[in-house]
Amino acid sequence: MSTPSGPGDVRCEPGPGRTHGETGRAIDGERRQLTNLAYRLLGSLAEAEDAVQEAYARWYAMPREQRRGIGSPGAWLTTVATRICLDLLGSARVRRERYVGTWIPEPLPDRTEWISGPADDPADRVTLDESVSMAFLVVLESMTPAERVAFILHDVFRYPFAEVAEIVGRSPAACRQLASSARRRIADARTPAVPATEQACLVREFKQAWEAKDIRALVGLLDPGATMIADGGGLVGAVLRPVEGAGRIAQYLLHIADKAPGLTLLERTVNGRPGLVAQSAGMTVTVAAFDLTGGRVRRIWAVRNPEKLRPWTENGRDGRT
Repeated sequence: MSTPSGPGDVRCEPGPGRTHGETGRAIDGERRQLTNLAYRLLGSLAEAEDAVQEAYARWYAMPREQRRGIGSPGAWLTTVATRICLDLLGSARVRRERYVGTWIPEPLPDRTEWISGPADDPADRVTLDESVSMAFLVVLESMTPAERVAFILHDVFRYPFAEVAEIVGRSPAACRQLASSARRRIADARTPAVPATEQACLVREFKQAWEAKDIRALVGLLDPGATMIADGGGLVGAVLRPVEGAGRIAQYLLHIADKAPGLTLLERTVNGRPGLVAQSAGMTVTVAAFDLTGGRVRRIWAVRNPEKLRPWTENGRDGRT
């Protein structure tokens, strides 16, 4: 089985005559590909890291002779990591039914805005393209685990359906149907693409209106049918249900500004798109991602769950190196 190209792909397959050390380095070189895949499958960097680590643990638990007999270690790791993710997705659906409030995928900063940390931090290996935008990840959450895996493997990472079938344990025809169903979900939710520069300008105007507590300006920047969803996970205060309508969202934002007068808003890249970060006493407390339509904000996803803000809060930094 080959390892197709995908976001952040690092193809490392052992050749004849490789020493054990060379093979080990090649195996370690697969981490970027595996982390990219697992994050898109799970929507959580922490869970993705655990899944990749478990795949490596299973690899090194095999006898050396058995490992040497595997023609493509990268493909083996991809298969194992994907199956681990598939199992996690099944159990995650049950866990998220008990989640306090709405579960939102874990937001990631841009590499240039990443906090200082270990050189091998797994988030450094996540390529921030359109397939990790918050809007895209939220649609993935609406899919069945099998749909999500088939779609990500085929449409994002370009695996042939024959290989997808081998990984997920279904027929190629079934995998085609799963990916097609997932594709329809994506198409139904898709809005016209907005250039990053245009989104950055709108987010800046939104930030300035929020800081000025200008409710008329906020309402004007929001689509009349806009929705705001907050994720506190029951660990911090957050509205448990979506806030709908431009007027209600604007009022809610002003309520937050009045309740936390020392809040600082920063323009940051969130999952590859312009967003906002709110800080209190120098610590990140909220990361907001935006979806635009017709020159206005259509959706806001505000992540407040501190367990999902690890990349933004470690060591007290603000997410910028």
